[in-house]
Amino acid sequence: MLLATLRKLNESDFQETENCLPRPYAVYPPFEPSVLQPYVLPSLLVPPEAIEMDALSSGAEEETPVKKDEWPEFFLRLFPSDVSPDFDDPAGYVIRTTILDIVEVFEVNRKECARLLLEYPKWNLAGTFKPKPGSTVNVEPAPGKDWQLESTIIETVLGAYLVLPESSKKSIYYVGLITEICKLSPSTVGPAVGKSIRRLYAALSDGLDVEAARRFAEWFAVHMSNFGFQWVWKEWVPDLALTVQHPKRAFMRRAIEFEIRLAYHERIFKTLPEAMQGPDAYTIPENGPTPAFEYEDPSHPYHDAAQDILNHFRGRAKAEDVISHLDTLRERLESSEDAPNVDSLVRSIAIQSLLHIGSRSFSHLLNAIERYLPLLRSLAGWGPPSTTAPGGSAEARTDILAAAAAFWKHNRQMVAIVFDKLMQYQIVDPTDVVGWTFLNGNAIGQLSEASPMNLSAFEWDLLRAAIDKANGRVVSARRKVMALRKEDDDTRARAMAGAAGDTNMEVDVEAKRDEADADSPQLVVALKAYSSLTKEQRMALSKTLEGFVGCLAPTSTAPHPNPHARTVIEESAWENRANWGRDEWNAWETWGWYRQFCRAYAPYLRTYVNTLYTVSFSRFDGVEDPAGDMLKKIWNIATGQDA
Repeated sequence: MLLATLRKLNESDFQETENCLPRPYAVYPPFEPSVLQPYVLPSLLVPPEAIEMDALSSGAEEETPVKKDEWPEFFLRLFPSDVSPDFDDPAGYVIRTTILDIVEVFEVNRKECARLLLEYPKWNLAGTFKPKPGSTVNVEPAPGKDWQLESTIIETVLGAYLVLPESSKKSIYYVGLITEICKLSPSTVGPAVGKSIRRLYAALSDGLDVEAARRFAEWFAVHMSNFGFQWVWKEWVPDLALTVQHPKRAFMRRAIEFEIRLAYHERIFKTLPEAMQGPDAYTIPENGPTPAFEYEDPSHPYHDAAQDILNHFRGRAKAEDVISHLDTLRERLESSEDAPNVDSLVRSIAIQSLLHIGSRSFSHLLNAIERYLPLLRSLAGWGPPSTTAPGGSAEARTDILAAAAAFWKHNRQMVAIVFDKLMQYQIVDPTDVVGWTFLNGNAIGQLSEASPMNLSAFEWDLLRAAIDKANGRVVSARRKVMALRKEDDDTRARAMAGAAGDTNMEVDVEAKRDEADADSPQLVVALKAYSSLTKEQRMALSKTLEGFVGCLAPTSTAPHPNPHARTVIEESAWENRANWGRDEWNAWETWGWYRQFCRAYAPYLRTYVNTLYTVSFSRFDGVEDPAGDMLKKIWNIATGQDA
């Protein structure tokens, strides 16, 4: 895009920008080399980039530093070319990139950035942008220009915010910047924001990327929270006739869920029209995001057992005492004739009771988890360090996740928070969260009835948190190994220098050299930890990829296959999307999250490209399967195999 724009400008001798950009240099005489000698700058040698952690892995797939991919950037267009400049137009490209530069540079001060953006016409020639309403200055519009400043700014900022696979700055910066711009000039910026919201909402039916739709919902909710949650929801009431999983209805649910997080249930409930308040509308839950303690009802058969555990927690009993009491409870339940899966039941009672104690606030949750870490490790099957079986119990960790999700089934944000804390304290592994999400994720929330395997934005948030946790641990371990290796090299160099300078013939120089060549115990431990975490990272990525393959190209023996997973990718099916039902839109959204997974984690996927391909895609080799072909096509593009 940049090269094409420069060529066009050069061919036209920059005539396309002469009526919108000032050229103060034009008043000076042409440059004469005989009069003005250019500066002679000395040549510089730039050192090559150092490759981190070379030769850490002896396997075929070596560990290399992960760098952010430079994907082609496509900016969303919300307004026609007579309202805001087009990137394809040379003058429009210059204007928009200048605005983007201001946004990028002034990240440190969004208020100053907002002021400069609204004053941007000062650095353009008159007629480039329409004058402000009520302005007494009569300006002749520049041919082909005369754009609306506020629409241009909002479209450019939103385009940078929605760029895929991720924006260059944190999402909250763009959201806060738009808020500041609105506060500075609400009468002129407000209409541009309203039009942008409506056009993004309309684009949901036309294939707006699922990741862009997720960010759109986040921005919408935060923006509404800054302006009293005032929105004309009645405009969207007719869309309640669409199927419940249609992107527009999914957006409503997601945005309202975010608004409730930023306020409270009753406040948001009152802002909605009556048609959206009923349970059949599937826009807002009947109850607030409160915990659901399964054993709270006195009529529950295990109410008394749960109360005993709760009393131990309330009395701040030691973890060992609670474990002993749970063992007694387990023995009593096993002796009963109608006992279900006793181990799973005990874990459910213990986890839900602990979360009930920590449900008052976030600090209560952290205190409860930290106080009873030995209990949680025991429930997860890790046991005492001396007797623990490697890896603990996968079934036990799945039970812990299921109990936590059941307790917070009315608050999906808390499900994600609890899962994150369980991973942080290494009670469960990222792989456990990935596996649970693909099997049980769609059982949480308003649409919790049984349905074919699929992923929504909530499940994607869980997957992303798990993968980021695994990747983050590898990065931290790599840094630690690098620091210890540097320290080891320095120590080894000092030892060698001392051995070489020792003139005492009785000193065994070779022995000192061998001793210096040995890695320090700390480095050996760090390398083992790095190897283990790398394996965990590979397993998390592999399990995620297998989960997507199982959803989008299910086998004949899959437990809950989506019959439309293979059909929605056909062009004829997309043209008929007005007649799609719930399963079709579920399948379409899952395909979107698979694309985002490959885009966002392409650098990590390339590290294990051969292993992951063999595990997940080898069954499609030599087989005619449209879903398999599409899965491999997206994979090959993301990992650079389709170059």
